[in-house]
Amino acid sequence: MLKYYLILIAICSALFLPMLDIVHLFDWDEINFAEAAREMLLTHNFSRVQINFLPFWEKPPLFIWMQALCMQLFGVGDYAARLPNALAGIITICLLFNIGSKIKDIRLGFIWAIVYLGTLLPTIYFKSGIIDPIFNLFIFAGLYQYSKLLNPDNRTNIRRIIWTLSGAILIGLAVLTKGPVAILISVLTILIVGIYTQFRCFLSFFEVLLSIFIGLLVISAWFLPETLQNGTWFIQSFIEYQIRLFNTQDAGHGGPFYYHIIVLLIGCFPASIFFLSSLKKDFQDDNKYLIFKTFNIVLFFVVLVLFSIVKTKIVHYSSLCWFPLSFLCAYYFEKLLFTGKFKVRYIHLFVLLIIGIALSVILFAVPFLNEYKPQILPKIKDTFAQANLTANMYWNPLLSLTGVLFLLICIFSTVFLLKVKFQVLGFALLFIGTLICAQLIMYNYVPNIEGYSQRAAIEFYQKYQGQPVLIEPLGFKSYAHLYYAQKPLPLDSAELNSDLIKSGKIKTDKQIYYVSKINYEREVLQDTMITKLYEKNGFVFYKRVK
Repeated sequence: MLKYYLILIAICSALFLPMLDIVHLFDWDEINFAEAAREMLLTHNFSRVQINFLPFWEKPPLFIWMQALCMQLFGVGDYAARLPNALAGIITICLLFNIGSKIKDIRLGFIWAIVYLGTLLPTIYFKSGIIDPIFNLFIFAGLYQYSKLLNPDNRTNIRRIIWTLSGAILIGLAVLTKGPVAILISVLTILIVGIYTQFRCFLSFFEVLLSIFIGLLVISAWFLPETLQNGTWFIQSFIEYQIRLFNTQDAGHGGPFYYHIIVLLIGCFPASIFFLSSLKKDFQDDNKYLIFKTFNIVLFFVVLVLFSIVKTKIVHYSSLCWFPLSFLCAYYFEKLLFTGKFKVRYIHLFVLLIIGIALSVILFAVPFLNEYKPQILPKIKDTFAQANLTANMYWNPLLSLTGVLFLLICIFSTVFLLKVKFQVLGFALLFIGTLICAQLIMYNYVPNIEGYSQRAAIEFYQKYQGQPVLIEPLGFKSYAHLYYAQKPLPLDSAELNSDLIKSGKIKTDKQIYYVSKINYEREVLQDTMITKLYEKNGFVFYKRVK
């Protein structure tokens, strides 16, 4: 088995570790967490998350600690900020192989690993600096431990205690990573699986108490010292924020109820096309396989429904669905390719081609964006988005071959999947081919997308690194000015007051600069003490006249 893990580690290291800093961190989430880690190193205050050197109660500290450790080892920068997720990617793929091998065989382990790697969004997100890949890893690994407890064949007391301990520790770490939603998801999943199985085998009263005790013990490693040292207001603010996130749209991140269905269908292509076929029962599956499959089905719909109800809609909110979705897809292909108990359905191949063609057309057309700008720009109503697209990004026309390649992958894999003796080839072509295209997108398309969306502002911030200036965004929320200008630890508390900086009422010898979006320029220039420097790609830059 060791050689298989070494192969997976080598492949994943080659995929996830190189060029993590090929693009700047994206505002908000990536920069938000990286800035919190940078400020931890500056202040040496590792017990509390801070932004702009003020308490930031939206997230617990575990992921920030990981980033801070990487920054301590490799220096403050984008590579270190994204390194925890790259390492989590390696661990995740090895974990999927390990679980698949234990519940069925090595073949399922490899199929699951290939499916996860060959799905669009998961691979890309392992090269990001957001919390969710590690948060999801803790929850899924913890629920896997609890799935063993619900298997009627597992009655050995010592093993059950070990599984209970490890499951509770992992869920507790998930809470320290992102918050109490980890408990909600885990409890709902375990409870619904118990109801579905009519509680024929469930956690004993002792195991429930042990889970609660260990989970609280892990969580209290941060919550308790924070409360004892600084009182309850920080924890109260943290909990209130979590509740508010469920009930309201956060800063315009709204969307319809079916938002995450569309995200999963497109973002988890091509696994999303096949996973529903796995819902068909195979009565020859043993208890271990059936229980784990049931856990995945329940987990998928718990997360999907929960975050469809939540008012705030962001792509990665439903990212925990990627684990069960990829397993169910792997389950389907294991049955299709090696047992013959599942058949290819024409509707799936039809949808595969439709989505594949649509994505291929986009990938083919984007490198020619500069040629069609005169026709596109007048149709865009948002002046900021319109100005973004005026950025002078170079697109190599050869990149359009990515679209051609993706189309050929979809067509040939469809043809091979229709023929029984070529189905293994069709599976490998579809998922490995998608993996290759995802890497091409990451390295060739995403840098230009970042160039359109935020690079002009980031270059302005970087220009003033280490200089005695204050920079403040006007009319929009951002953390980029703190991170990329590397704001030093302020000696005057007034420099932490955004309202004072915006109004210019702050008493300071430092030059004050402002950044706004182009559609907010008129409001900014109403202040006669502010002079415009220049504008670029939708951003307008100013300074305050002393």
